[in-house]
Amino acid sequence: MTPSSAPAGAWTCPFCPLACDHLRAVVGSAGQALSLQGGDCERASRALARSDSAATAALAEIDGRPCTPDAAIAAAATMLGASRQPLFAGLGTDVAGARALYPLACACAAICDAAGGDALMHGLRALQDRGQFTTTLAEVRSRADLIVFVGGVPTDVAPLIGQRLGIGDAQVPQRHVVVLGPGSADRASAAAWAGPGVSVECLELQGDLFDTVAMLDALVAGRAVPTAGAALQALAGRLRNARYGVLVGAPSRLPAQGALIVEAVHQIVGHLNRSTRAAALWVGGGNGVATANQVFTWLSGLPLRSRAGPRGLEHEPLRFGTTRLLDDGAVDALLWVSSFDADAAPPATDLPMVVLGHPAQAERCRRAGAVFIAVSTPGIGSPGHVFRTDGTVLMPLHAVRADGLPTVADVAKRLLQALPSRSAA
Repeated sequence: MTPSSAPAGAWTCPFCPLACDHLRAVVGSAGQALSLQGGDCERASRALARSDSAATAALAEIDGRPCTPDAAIAAAATMLGASRQPLFAGLGTDVAGARALYPLACACAAICDAAGGDALMHGLRALQDRGQFTTTLAEVRSRADLIVFVGGVPTDVAPLIGQRLGIGDAQVPQRHVVVLGPGSADRASAAAWAGPGVSVECLELQGDLFDTVAMLDALVAGRAVPTAGAALQALAGRLRNARYGVLVGAPSRLPAQGALIVEAVHQIVGHLNRSTRAAALWVGGGNGVATANQVFTWLSGLPLRSRAGPRGLEHEPLRFGTTRLLDDGAVDALLWVSSFDADAAPPATDLPMVVLGHPAQAERCRRAGAVFIAVSTPGIGSPGHVFRTDGTVLMPLHAVRADGLPTVADVAKRLLQALPSRSAA
């Protein structure tokens, strides 16, 4: 096997919210899949196994039949131009792809939502309502002496979260780790972390997660909660006495109305910052979701689940959810973008559909009324940039090998040029 064509040590993994840059993707001979080197990550290894070491032939289909890329672009532009209310969803792309999709969405008066949009809205709605104190992975690693995982350890979302936060690293300060509401996998992670410099405890929920966090909020604020157990009261004391406490959670693991839990966590952090230092770190936004939201926000002033239409900019965090729009028949065409995750297929629908997707998705998108255009994966077949889960860090993506496929930005720009002129909706 030969090393990646990316500069030594410069490859950034694009497959989870952590955007780890300490691993490497390795190219084998033609017919072999890419492989991971320099560490173990189940998610990265699984994603690399879906990418061949050789370049991929340009793939485009209309109604499940192969066609030229030019024909697919023309058919997709005609489909979008005929739509009265399209939905742009998935939005699994990098900065350049999101920048190119935004003017296309404006030209179509499309509603825009990301895959996993419900989880994204948990954090956004709480941020809009009350604001938040946030932090970065590096700051948690170097400064936090107390880390509280709210609702378990999100290894399903970010497998190397413990490593990136420096838990168990002898070169970082001693710390206490609490897992609030652990499952069996969380207990295994906690047991593996315990050792010199790290003390770990798992606390069961009192009621559901919201009940527990609400009681913790009251205790941290100094209010009496007679029903709170001794362990939860001890945790409140630890938070008040910590030099720098960080509460970590994953919005995708929260139940319906998870924004209430996020807001309660933010209230805890707000109380703590009156006398010590604390922050919240929400782990999510992988597969380009956080990136698309950042880009659409700075271009329009509004986050996702917004529409630039005849009435101007509209933001509807509940009404503009993908599932609700499809179930209510509120849209008449779907543009689905998924350049990172081969398993992030579009939702089941009979609507006219355009898919800009990973080549491995072609078979799942073959039906009448669908146009499929295979696009390059940033960080594998093309360079790019994505925002990491902490929101303030823009990570460069280096191509492992040229894949011969157009980028999402390339296709979106061509669609905009080919879009028929439209009258006001």
